[in-house]
Parts: sequence; C-alpha cells; structure tokens
Amino acid sequence: MTHPALNAVGEYQAADNSAIAYADPHELILRLMNGAIERIAQARGAISRGEIAIKAESISKAVLIVGGLEGCVNHQAGGELADNLSSLYQYMGIRLAEANIHDDIAKLNEVSDLLLQIRSAWVQIPQQAQTADV
Repeated sequence: MTHPALNAVGEYQAADNSAIAYADPHELILRLMNGAIERIAQARGAISRGEIAIKAESISKAVLIVGGLEGCVNHQAGGELADNLSSLYQYMGIRLAEANIHDDIAKLNEVSDLLLQIRSAWVQIPQQAQTADV
C-alpha cells in the first residue's frame, strides 16, 4: 500500500526518485517539509526580483506540498495533536494563498517559520517511533 506522502512527493522533485521509493514515512515527511520550505524561499526571491510567474509557481507548489503534509496526518493515532497539526497546515495554505495574491513576503516568512518549527520537532522523533504510522 502506498503511503499518502508518496503522492505529495511528486511536487518535490529535487530528491532522487530511487531514494524516495526506499524512504520510510518519516523521511518522506521530512522531504516534503524541506520541499515546501525551499519553494517558499524561491517565491520570496521571485517577489523581490519581480518575477511574478516564478512566484506564483513556487507558491502553488508549496501549497500542494503543505496539502500533502496535511493529508499525511494520522488523526486516528494522533488525537487532538493531529487535529491541531491539520488545522495548522490548513492555515498555512491560506497564508500562502494570501502571500501569492498580495506579494507578501511577511506571510511567506510566517509559513516558513511554522514549517521550520514543525520540522525541528519532527527530526527529534526517536528512531523507534519513526517506523510507526505517521
């Protein structure tokens, strides 16, 4: 059975496809987070250079990746924490859309900061828990 993260990884093509095929769910989520953070950085640069098409494409990819992250949240195992994380991912999607409409670097920074905080916690998950359902 394919993990939901594999569907979202298609939006993050910087990784080696063979590495993705053999990555565990924990690593896939980490790759998605990294991909979203990178796309946001690209959008930030595009805004500062006035490259509207690149900005829109980068933010659109970030929105898809964040949506993929939300789709990977295990509500059955995660309870209230999972619900809160899911709501946070939805909020990020909204903020990214607003950043796209208004060329708002502050909103991009906000989402990037949120993702970095989640990523920081994610990489600290003990090894034995990494193989459990995410």
